[in-house]
Amino acid sequence: MKASYKKYILNFKRPSGTSRGILTEKETWFLVLEKNGKTGVGECGILRTLSIDDRPDYEKKLKWVCENIHLGKDKLWDELIEFPSIQFGVEMAFLSLASKSPFELFPSEFTEGKKSMEINGLVWMGEQAFMKQQIEEKLAQGFRCIKLKIGAIDFQKELDLLHFIRQNFDEKTIEIRVDANGAFVLNEALDKLNQLSGYKLHSIEQPIKSGNLNSMSELCKKTPFPIALDEELIGVFGLKNKEQLLEKIKPQYIILKPSLVGGFKGTLEWISLAEKLNIGWWITSALESNVGLNAITQFTFTLNNLMPQGLGTGGLYTNNFDCPLFIKNGRIYYNPNENWNFIL
Repeated sequence: MKASYKKYILNFKRPSGTSRGILTEKETWFLVLEKNGKTGVGECGILRTLSIDDRPDYEKKLKWVCENIHLGKDKLWDELIEFPSIQFGVEMAFLSLASKSPFELFPSEFTEGKKSMEINGLVWMGEQAFMKQQIEEKLAQGFRCIKLKIGAIDFQKELDLLHFIRQNFDEKTIEIRVDANGAFVLNEALDKLNQLSGYKLHSIEQPIKSGNLNSMSELCKKTPFPIALDEELIGVFGLKNKEQLLEKIKPQYIILKPSLVGGFKGTLEWISLAEKLNIGWWITSALESNVGLNAITQFTFTLNNLMPQGLGTGGLYTNNFDCPLFIKNGRIYYNPNENWNFIL
């Protein structure tokens, strides 16, 4: 078996605002396996400044994987515990190599084009007028669940945006999720949650910065509406540590990004622990190309979670790869008659 890797820069169609600044491009890496005339492709979707494996020896570790590919998927996964995005790329590449088609990793009624999944429409941070425009676009596109990034502009302006949605749509018509990306300061967080609760929100992701376990645990006890952990899960290795974190904080939900938590296997570990503790969960992509998004979407379908998932990021780039995934009326579909255009 021959293994190689290649870096690829994805360019955003428009600068996209997050609490960590404005994104204009996104780096990703592809792991390519070749054996007996077949090819397997995996995406190592590192998210700089957020991924635990954002470190100087990242490319060196990819090189090591290629030199030690003979170890096989399971042994490599164990050896790569501190590199969750490479764990995911390795899982994906081996699965791709073993599949009938390199991009049909989990054959199902989804990949046959018979079933679809509901997803949330993502509204990026920006000035109030830009966010309002995005909200109107998502509603016009038929999304029933909208996720708003908050914490970048004046809090009152963000409340005004929520008021704008709720003036026109009640919570039965439009589900609103907000994501603070840890933007609230500790002594103001509960007050802000109380103000937000008037808008009948489904949940808030990561209201305060990760690592404040006692404060987050208190918030989860006192919050007037559900809290979902996101960044809090990054860099938590081993089943015991994962279980201790969930038992300590007792969140209402966790959000799983396979590129950040160790791929399919890491995601399934979190799910089994969460379900044991009656904690809800959903899966989201983390700005991967369509290669990673396709793998995450096919995997998610097999888990039969009927909540809206966070899988709508494929249309963000000018130089993504054409693929069978498409979004219509707030749902993601797979068209088996559509071909891939994957050229590195």
